[in-house]
Order: sequence, then C-alpha cells, then structure tokens
Amino acid sequence: VQLQASGGGLVQSGGSLRLSCKATGINMSIHTMRWHRQAPGKQRELVALMSSNGKTNYTDSVTGRFTISRDNARRTVYLQMNDLRTEDTAVYYCGVTWRARDYWGRGTQVTVSS
Repeated sequence: VQLQASGGGLVQSGGSLRLSCKATGINMSIHTMRWHRQAPGKQRELVALMSSNGKTNYTDSVTGRFTISRDNARRTVYLQMNDLRTEDTAVYYCGVTWRARDYWGRGTQVTVSS
C-alpha cells in the first residue's frame, strides 16, 4: 500500500488549497480514507474521513471550511481547504487502515501565513 499526498504549499490566511492523495496497492473504493495533520510539537490529529459509502466526518475546527471527497476511478482522495487559518499550518497526511494496519503516506506541508 502506498499513499502519496500532494498539493500543499504556502498560502495567506483566508486562502484555499486542495490536497490530493493517490492510493496504490489497495482497492480504495472499499475503504474509509482519512486525512490527518500534525503541527510542530503536537500529536497527529484526524481532520476528515470519508467512508466507502460516502459518509463524511470532520473535526470540529475544520467543519464548514474543509471538504473531503474521493474519486475511486482515479484512486485519489482530496481535501479542499477553504478559509485557511494560521492554526491549520501542519503536515497533512492521508491514511487508510488495511488488514488491521494503518498506512500513511508521505505528508505534504501546508503553511498558512497571517
């Protein structure tokens, strides 16, 4: 299983970014896909998830600003991030649990400046 996140960058507060994560080695369509983030000095936290049937869940701090989506044909999960805040600065990772093991891709850095 390989997960490759991309799309991070430097953006001003209030701006937007769209992250992508391509999954290989796994039938993504039958799994819950997740986005996590880890800020310096903090633990990794779950940001958003989308189940195989399309149900979504978000951590409170991003609800209404972030949207997770998936394109199973492209084996890609997305995270649209709007109205970004400085506290959203972190390395963002996509993740999936397969055969009772968590897989993480190489993260992508998101930096929000004030």
